[in-house]
Amino acid sequence: MALADLKQIDRNAIGIDTVVGILRQRFGDRFQTGQSIREQHAHTTTYIPSQLPDGVFFAESSEDVSEAVRICADHRVPLIPFGVGSSLEGHVNAPAGGISIDMSRMNKIVEVNSEDLDCTVEPGVTRDQLNQYLRDTGLFFPIDPGANASLGGMASTRASGTNAVRYGTMRENVLALKAVMADGREITTARRARKSSAGYDLTRLLIGSEGTLGIITSLTLRLQGIPQAISGGVCPFPSVEAACNAVIMTIQMGIPVARIELVNALQMKAMISYSDLDYEESPCLFLEFHGSDESVKEQAGLFGDIAEEFGGGPFRWTSVTEERQKLWKARHDAYWAALTLRPGAKGISTDVCVPISRLAECIMQTETDIAEMGLIAPIVGHVGDGNFHVLILLDTDDGGEIEQAEKFVDGLNRRALEMGGTCTGEHGIGQGKMRYLEMELGIGVDYMQAIKQALDPLNIMNPGKVITIT
Repeated sequence: MALADLKQIDRNAIGIDTVVGILRQRFGDRFQTGQSIREQHAHTTTYIPSQLPDGVFFAESSEDVSEAVRICADHRVPLIPFGVGSSLEGHVNAPAGGISIDMSRMNKIVEVNSEDLDCTVEPGVTRDQLNQYLRDTGLFFPIDPGANASLGGMASTRASGTNAVRYGTMRENVLALKAVMADGREITTARRARKSSAGYDLTRLLIGSEGTLGIITSLTLRLQGIPQAISGGVCPFPSVEAACNAVIMTIQMGIPVARIELVNALQMKAMISYSDLDYEESPCLFLEFHGSDESVKEQAGLFGDIAEEFGGGPFRWTSVTEERQKLWKARHDAYWAALTLRPGAKGISTDVCVPISRLAECIMQTETDIAEMGLIAPIVGHVGDGNFHVLILLDTDDGGEIEQAEKFVDGLNRRALEMGGTCTGEHGIGQGKMRYLEMELGIGVDYMQAIKQALDPLNIMNPGKVITIT
């Protein structure tokens, strides 16, 4: 996005000063206004400038959240929910000032219902924390966005990740929510039942709303059984096009692949050096299969045949846990590996998603743009869904480089939309992609605005994100 596109929102200085005083008196040390803590709650992994809140409140219960919201509503002061700060499109910025409400202390695992394959957690529980807790139950939570994000934040941005091709996104894996709305009341969106026809689907309304409609205080999540056997491996290809065509055939043949990740040649070069891998500097697919001992062996064999048909291979796969974990650690460390391609540069990540039939074309045109613009920008992708990410390495103090990066991102988003895709597969809209949402949905955004105005008439819930309210 162009920096000039940042939405300017009037600051309610008198209201903010009043609320700061009330929260300081009411909550003591759990409300902080120091410069460093405010900077930590506005940092953003993008070139969008940080916009600091006026204070940070560390909530410890849903009652705390309700009270803080009521106080802010009384004085028309914005609230910005904060999980662990791993979002990528300026979600935690405070364009009109206000109060950052840190949910990290609401990190209790409330209950696990093993027989029903579900659990209820507070929003500050992280993905790793939950799976460590579940380890002895034989269950796991499958959504893996890479970062150890909070589950409340993952629901707010409708996160997905490497396992989405088999297990879906947060949309499919959240059964019910509790959330404090803009008037300070806490609602329950659904029960633990696996399906319901009871009224509007408030759960899905809040998932992906990025804190602009309410603040999530509890989540009931769908769990999965840990597979009997897991196999995984890496397969090189002569080109991105060949790799993408292999993905398309794999999906069309109904092979129940759990993960299928594309790494382009430049990203593979960085990963080989950073993670000490013994593979070629060529486009590669990282794959994983879940099932029984026999089924994962069969799935790996079928994929090997497909890869060979498109000039790929050999497909080197393993069921040895340690070897497989090394491969996926290398994939999860792709960001850090990419930074070595230009020491001292900052990595700016952007994503789009297209129908898989257009995936090869979209990635190839994107690589052409990268070369013509002289950018250093490796590509990785959750390609079983048609979703890929570009990490642009640039000097964020250089206005010319930022302008070039903005031009590239603009072209990438427009290309994805022209191909019937979306401007974001999993990063969300935040501040960074608001104008592309309007291009994508047209007058549909008008109805989003109507929902926002109905549920948050004072525009205090994470204002300046997703849509514009005038």
